[in-house]
Amino acid sequence: MTPGPAEYGTRRALEESDLAACFQVRKEVFVGEQQVPEEIEYDTHDATAVHVLAVTADGSALGTGRLLHGEAAADRTGGDTTVGSLGRLAVTREARGLGVGAALVRAIEDEARALGLASVDLHAQTHALGFYERLGYRAYGPEFSDADMPHRAMRRAL
Repeated sequence: MTPGPAEYGTRRALEESDLAACFQVRKEVFVGEQQVPEEIEYDTHDATAVHVLAVTADGSALGTGRLLHGEAAADRTGGDTTVGSLGRLAVTREARGLGVGAALVRAIEDEARALGLASVDLHAQTHALGFYERLGYRAYGPEFSDADMPHRAMRRAL
């Protein structure tokens, strides 16, 4: 049975089991569905990023995302260390349409606020621009390719 919208929560992934669940969702969505090469899906930023996880009451992982901050985010934010970088947002196929992606974005924004960040940037696949626009993000700059997929940079002030 597919979980209903009220039957999940989001949390910061702190335990090894939570991090493993985050990486498994990313593998399923990015590597499996979108054919992103596994060697570029995981990077050194995973060790210092803030990871968030959406889970059902029974602990099943529905989605994940991460926040880079400080120097780790500088190459994505034009060098501005007051801006965090939201990335690796992934929702399992069975959980799409339940509001999980929006809940994860808001959880990442809460983590960014807790770190004292002023804004959050992200690199959105162009098919997802409308999703992020509905959450208050605005595109800027030209379209670019990442993992052979078209993207746009977006930002939201917190």
